[in-house]
Amino acid sequence: MQIEISTRHGHVSEQTQAKITTKVERLTRFFDRISAIEVTIDLEHPETPGVDLRVSAKHKHDFVATDRSDNLMVAIDNTVEKMEQQLRKHKEKVQDRHRGSGQRQPRGPSQAEPENP
Repeated sequence: MQIEISTRHGHVSEQTQAKITTKVERLTRFFDRISAIEVTIDLEHPETPGVDLRVSAKHKHDFVATDRSDNLMVAIDNTVEKMEQQLRKHKEKVQDRHRGSGQRQPRGPSQAEPENP
């Protein structure tokens, strides 16, 4: 899995990048088919930094979450939480689809063919 952190209109320290990496690595607990994670930090307005999080998964289009907050780490936490919800919902949907496809309804007496005496 690749993790790419990029910034627009500014710079983020290596220590902050390491914290961001550990936070987004947790996303694999919710969906194991993640192939890449892209984090884009927008520092155009330093008082309200924005965070865009894009997760690419196998057999699925990208998941996207964004947030803007007064603090960069709060914005990252909110974005990761939104992504966790999306991944959890998608995983439940996939599991429900697989559970439902294998179940057959047993034939009851009303559905059975009538017997001739």
